[in-house]
Amino acid sequence: MSLTEVLKSGNYELIDVREPMELEMDGNIEGAKNIPLGEVEDRKDEILSIEKPVILFCRSGNRSGKALEYLNSQGLKEGYNGGGWAELKATLEANQGTF
Repeated sequence: MSLTEVLKSGNYELIDVREPMELEMDGNIEGAKNIPLGEVEDRKDEILSIEKPVILFCRSGNRSGKALEYLNSQGLKEGYNGGGWAELKATLEANQGTF
């Protein structure tokens, strides 16, 4: 499935890998779980136990890409890089009702 198809399904878990300070300064996506990139390795079991597609995002898509690469190497089955949080949030808001 593509990221767009997963978003349309409505069945996914959002994980923001930015630092908590960034969420306070820049904003966040409602319902997203915050697991900073530096904690991904320690919390991998928590992430790998999620039974639906996981969409990772950050400020630009760079850190979420690194997190996804690591989690894929640990056995993540359905992971997606959602890219930058602002773009992902705009996509979600623009498609409310169609997603």
